[in-house]
Amino acid sequence: MIGLAADHAGFELKEKIHALLTQMSYEVHDFGTASTASVDYPDFAHPLATALEEGTLQLGIACCGTGNGMAITLNKHSGVRAGLCWSVEVASLIRRHNNANACVLPARFVSEALALEMVKVFLTTAFEGERHQRRVDKISQKP
Repeated sequence: MIGLAADHAGFELKEKIHALLTQMSYEVHDFGTASTASVDYPDFAHPLATALEEGTLQLGIACCGTGNGMAITLNKHSGVRAGLCWSVEVASLIRRHNNANACVLPARFVSEALALEMVKVFLTTAFEGERHQRRVDKISQKP
């Protein structure tokens, strides 16, 4: 199951991603929003992050205008590693090197086609482990 979350700026892209995921036979948990009416991104990011934290979901995708609000909010949660993606290479690297469990898309700055391609790459790329695991383990450690 894949979790989705968006604010009003990311709503239309989230709907396109939802359709893609359904076409790819994924079960989707949509945390909202349900329209382009103005809302606050943390109201949708926190429930997605909680589901990732608790292990209810393994992966999530979030969208807002710049992607930054969603990424900042998601990354406040322990065990959530949200990466802001603006290219297919970045979508691959956040999985391969950071074991990201959330892909965040800047809806106002990427095309629909690019966003959908990044989602596909994010979902089909495996974590490389090895030296990267050591680095991921250090993320939640306090210096």
